Amino acid sequence: MRKAGCVLSVGLLIGAGAVAESADPPPLRLGIAGLSHSHVHGILGRTGTDVRIVGIAEPNRELAVRHARRYGLDETLLFASLEEMIAKAKPEAVAAFGPTDEHRAVVEACAPRGIHVMVEKPLAFEAREALAMQALAERHRVHLLTNLETTWYPSVHATSALVEEGAIGEIRKVVVHDGHRGPKEIGVEPEFLAWLTDPVRNGGGALTDFGCYGANLMTFLMRGEAPLTVTAVTQQVKPAIYPHVDDEATIVLTYPRAQAILQASWNWPVGRKDMEVYGERGYVIAPDRSTLRFRRDEPSSEEERRLEPRPAPLGDPFAYLAAVVRGEVVMSPADPSALANNVTVARILDAARESARTGRTVRLDASYRGQSQPKAPAVRRP
Repeated sequence: MRKAGCVLSVGLLIGAGAVAESADPPPLRLGIAGLSHSHVHGILGRTGTDVRIVGIAEPNRELAVRHARRYGLDETLLFASLEEMIAKAKPEAVAAFGPTDEHRAVVEACAPRGIHVMVEKPLAFEAREALAMQALAERHRVHLLTNLETTWYPSVHATSALVEEGAIGEIRKVVVHDGHRGPKEIGVEPEFLAWLTDPVRNGGGALTDFGCYGANLMTFLMRGEAPLTVTAVTQQVKPAIYPHVDDEATIVLTYPRAQAILQASWNWPVGRKDMEVYGERGYVIAPDRSTLRFRRDEPSSEEERRLEPRPAPLGDPFAYLAAVVRGEVVMSPADPSALANNVTVARILDAARESARTGRTVRLDASYRGQSQPKAPAVRRP
């Protein structure tokens, strides 16, 4: 018997949805669409009985066989196309690990068949693509999740809980730092590097790759509210390495009473995913996934907290996907994985690219921002 709903506190559940108690279900039948995104190793090397890979669609046969042999997977799981994999393997859900510009095609193939989808971040880099995917998911009543690494950080949800309970007052400024020394510098696989540095397939460089994290986190902290304006500056600090895309980006978001500064870079001396949240009466700093620094009012001193991993299924993207599909977790629209949040992220990225291109601030009108999020549609159950 799964007891998650009995042991999780309200604070831990903020942003994660409600977790219902249920008997252990059979493993989620999961299909994989593409192997060129390096994050795919997280599922190929995963242990556990809650998810079972039933098929892998990858047109690059050499890449598919290489990964299958590395992880001891039966090569009968390999298919040359997504259509063939769906027809023969009959997955309940598909996780997409290909270029960002292929996400829509995955949803188009899966949603009409009642197959749920999880894509790697970002959902899309253009608002029109994100809205098309949202329409498909809602029309066919399937879940469409986006997987971001920071979603599974205890520090992110502890920060959100402190904001929600009013510990630091209303948010005034958020600063988010994301990135590393650069994908080539850290040695990402060649198949990943090829499209990650392609302005058509990925929509940009550091702005898309790491700007999405800050946009997602700010949308989460602001409970789904989208910004009034988006201003972005991009640079090519290393044009010899990245001649076609930006490798440095700063995005400024404004809200009626708050501001966010999102610093996305392929030029950090070290890898980082951290954020600072400043309110009316204090601040919260999350320097890594499991550490929190908190201060409230003068003359109090800063308090540091070490956080435990999030309880199952809230600390793992595939356990979470299975729980959502089974109805054991109900997301709110502002949750980091939720469709509404990630449509807002796509709108922010779209506006940021336009701002960087024109040198002007982009204002999002009221219909574009959507101050109130729609209720989640009824979802088809297995």
